[in-house]
Amino acid sequence: MSLEKHTLVKDLPEHHHTIRHLKMNDAHFAKLFDSYHELENEVHKIEQDNARVADDYLESLKKRRVHLKDELVEMIHKTEKAL
Repeated sequence: MSLEKHTLVKDLPEHHHTIRHLKMNDAHFAKLFDSYHELENEVHKIEQDNARVADDYLESLKKRRVHLKDELVEMIHKTEKAL
């Protein structure tokens, strides 16, 4: 079973310049970006391997991933408005 990864740049290709700028110039954004991708990799591995984990654990990972993505997208939009 091949599942698609949800990298931030892949999901938001129109913002790749802003994402790159923020990763290089904003330590908080870079930390959140790394956390998002660590969660994405963990969720992807669980789903790809069809690993046996509790449903509520997987659901909590997905909720944290969505929360991080929302925060990152908000930072991207604020930065684009400021430029």
